[in-house]
Amino acid sequence: MPSNFDDIRPYYDSEIPAAMQRIADSEHFPLLAQYVYPGQDLDHVKALLRQFTTIRDFQLEVMRCVNEQAIARSTTSFTYAGLDRLDPQQRYLFVSNHRDIMLDACLLQYALYREGHETSEITFGANLMSTPLVIDIGKCNKMFRVERGGTPREFYQSSKHLSEYIRYCITEKHQSVWIAQRNGRTKDGDDRTDQGIIKMFGMSFPKDPVRALADLHIVPVSISYEWESCDLLKARELYLGRATKYVKSPGEDLNSILTGIMQPKGAVHIEFCPLITPTDLAQAGGVGAATTPSVSTEGSPEGLTPDFHRSVAHLIDQRILSAYRLAPNNYIALDILRGTTEHAAHYTADQRAAFEQHITKLRGMGISDGSAYAEMRDILLHIYANPLINKQQ
Repeated sequence: MPSNFDDIRPYYDSEIPAAMQRIADSEHFPLLAQYVYPGQDLDHVKALLRQFTTIRDFQLEVMRCVNEQAIARSTTSFTYAGLDRLDPQQRYLFVSNHRDIMLDACLLQYALYREGHETSEITFGANLMSTPLVIDIGKCNKMFRVERGGTPREFYQSSKHLSEYIRYCITEKHQSVWIAQRNGRTKDGDDRTDQGIIKMFGMSFPKDPVRALADLHIVPVSISYEWESCDLLKARELYLGRATKYVKSPGEDLNSILTGIMQPKGAVHIEFCPLITPTDLAQAGGVGAATTPSVSTEGSPEGLTPDFHRSVAHLIDQRILSAYRLAPNNYIALDILRGTTEHAAHYTADQRAAFEQHITKLRGMGISDGSAYAEMRDILLHIYANPLINKQQ
C-alpha cells in the first residue's frame, strides 16, 4: 500500500499482534470481554486475544461474536436480502443510510461474512477515534479514518485524499468499502444522500465524472431498525441544537456507541439494493444510454448535465427509500402526529400502547420543562414518521 495513506488506513496484519496486546491490557477490556464472551474467564479471553495475528482472526473471532451477541440480546430478528445480486469476486462501494454509529457497518460485515463475501473496509470519523482502545479496535476491524472540518482548503485536501484512498481500495487493493450517505448519522429519520459525498467520490478521477463513479461499483444499502438506534438521545440532541449550536460532551459518542449496541432494536433488516450501473450514471448525467458503452476516458462525456451529482444522489435515495422496511412504529408515529387512525391496519392496540409508553421516557432525559418535552416528543415522532412520509412521496 502506498505510504501516503498511512495517516488514515486500517492496520496491516503485521500490526495486529501489538494491537491485541494493547487491547488486552486496556483498563476497559474486562467490560468488553464480559459482553463479547459472557461467562468466560478473563485471563482465558486475554490469552485468546493475544493469539490473533491477522485482521481475519480479529474479525472472525471477535467482531463475529460482537455481532452475534448484539443480534441475540437486542433484536427480535436480523434479516438481509439482495446479496445474491452481487458477485463475491467483485469489489463494491456500499453507500448506506446511517442510523447507528457502529452497528450499521458491523451488521453489514456480518451479512457479507455469512454469505461468503469478503468483508469491506469501513469509514470511521476522526471525531470517534477518541481513545487508544477505540482506535485499536477500529483499525483491527478494517476501519479507516475520515477527517472532518478544518479550513476550506484543509477540507478540500482531506476529501481528495479520502477519494483517492477509496478508489485505491476498490480498484487496486481489491477491498470493498462501506460509507454513509451523508456526514454523520441521520438523526431525524430523513435519509438523504449528500451530493457532496458523490462529488468526493469523483475527485480522484476528475477527467470523466461518469467513469469516476462507474469504476467504484456503487451499491446503495438500506438498513431499517424497528426501534430507532439511540432515538431518545437523538431527540434530545436535536432539541438542544435548535436553540444553540450543540456541543457534544466528553464521552458522548462512546455512550451512543454502547447505547446503540445494547438497546432493544426489534426487527433489523439490511437490503443490498441494485448496483448503480454505467447506464444509470449516464442517464443521471443526461448523456443517454446509447453513450454508455463508450464512456470516454479523456474528458467528461459530451452534454453532461451540471446537476449530475445531485441526480446520482437522488438515484441512491430512491433505492434506499424504496428498500427501507417499515415497522408498526412508523405508522403509529404518523397517525399520532396527524391525529388520525389512517394507518391502524398496520399495527395493533398493544403495539401503539408500547410506543406511546416509550415516548414518555423522554421525561427522563434531564429536561423537565413542559414545552421542551412537547417539542422533544414532536421530534421523536418525526424520527419514526419520516421514513413513511418519504415512502409516500
